[in-house]
Amino acid sequence: MTLDVTVVNVALAAIAKDLGAGLHQVQWTVSAYSLAFGALLLTAGALSDRIGRRSVFVAGIALFTLASALCGLAPNASTLVAARVAQGLGGSMVFAPALALIAAVYDEGAARQRAIATYAAIASAAGALGPVVGGLLVEWVGWRWIFLVNVPIGVAVVLGALTRMPALTPLNTARGLDPLGALLAIGVLLSLHYPLVMGPDAGWGSPQVLVPACAGAVLLVALVASQRRPGAMLDLELLRIPALSGAAVLGFLARMSSLGVLVFTTLWLQGASGGSPLEVGLRLLPLTGSLLVVGLFTARLQARFSAAGLVASGFAFQGLGLLALGAAAHQGQWALSFAGLVLLGTGGAILFPPLMGVAVGVVPAGRAGMASGLTNACYPLGTATGVAAFGAVFSSRLGASLAAGPLPAEAVRHTRAAVETGQFGLVEPALRPLAHAAFANAYLAVCLAASVVCLLGAVLALRVLPNPAARASRPSVREHSLSLKESP
Repeated sequence: MTLDVTVVNVALAAIAKDLGAGLHQVQWTVSAYSLAFGALLLTAGALSDRIGRRSVFVAGIALFTLASALCGLAPNASTLVAARVAQGLGGSMVFAPALALIAAVYDEGAARQRAIATYAAIASAAGALGPVVGGLLVEWVGWRWIFLVNVPIGVAVVLGALTRMPALTPLNTARGLDPLGALLAIGVLLSLHYPLVMGPDAGWGSPQVLVPACAGAVLLVALVASQRRPGAMLDLELLRIPALSGAAVLGFLARMSSLGVLVFTTLWLQGASGGSPLEVGLRLLPLTGSLLVVGLFTARLQARFSAAGLVASGFAFQGLGLLALGAAAHQGQWALSFAGLVLLGTGGAILFPPLMGVAVGVVPAGRAGMASGLTNACYPLGTATGVAAFGAVFSSRLGASLAAGPLPAEAVRHTRAAVETGQFGLVEPALRPLAHAAFANAYLAVCLAASVVCLLGAVLALRVLPNPAARASRPSVREHSLSLKESP
């Protein structure tokens, strides 16, 4: 599910050429999936508590697999975009109850920590592996196979889920399905995602951005009002648990500072090396490798250190990695970029498992699906916010650096348009040193801004996440999570 967010990026040009569509139209194959995926996460998580998590999971895999087949066989761009919407909906139905399924099958303790650490490491690495997998498939067998390869995998997962995954009895059947709440939740998340996706191209003051943003604010008020009645879909009381709401915010910040910067890191690696998407993917292997390798030891770290300490350390590693990457781009030192990618991967590997464990560990078992959906909904929203916010920083700094040089206005516009997409080959040879310097300055500004987000995350983690030492020194403080966990 995470892989399909990034695997399509390297195939956009091939898709546009094969289907005879404009590149801007084909780019909706990326946006459509992300929007549909993010919009349904909260609703799917809450519904899985009522109708069964395995049922929602299997239905999501089936929909995702069917939609993948339709993507691979699409005769035109419109069909491809529609199939990507269905693929995103299926992906959210799989992703939303995933943590709750793990928490239900594995008892609390080392077994659960190992399971969540494995899940988090693979999910995090998959996003960064997208360019590698996409590059291999596009170069070897064609762009359609980035979708068709999902079909046999999806069939195997459905069969495995039906035969190996226990059919757990829903524990939260007292609440109804609440169609109004479900639709409002989808509308809120969609209204939050859409402006972030459209803002960089349409302009932040355009009606395409302002109208859905205002609609999202209205829908959010309506959602909160509708969920205060008995039998509503969402349990707003869960948001009063500091650890749960803190884990959701920290997950948002973590995705913002990691995957939100990945697109600019990929552009830098491709522009600096002049390599193909596959070569860029291989250059990202220090990041994906550290995610997977360090992830193998995360469960042991969780047994020794508190969630607050691990998450704060993860943000610290990510911040140092971002500073190293910014310095590497500015100084042209590949050894420093290798260290930065390793630090970035290490931070992600030790940061996400404790967050996921806290999200499903501080709520009653019957509401774990909603907790999983809530925290998972913050992940793609954090990625979209990071791309949008850091994109504004990048564009502003790039424009200022180019304008400060001796270039005429027309040359600045042409060079900026090429550099923003990493296409240094379109820049006049005499201007390439200036273009590379301007890109490095802009990327450094992005890394500095993202490192500030990491600092904020580290401070927040120490304040809101479970810390046994802090609780021992303040025994009189009443924990919301304890009272809710004891409730029927």
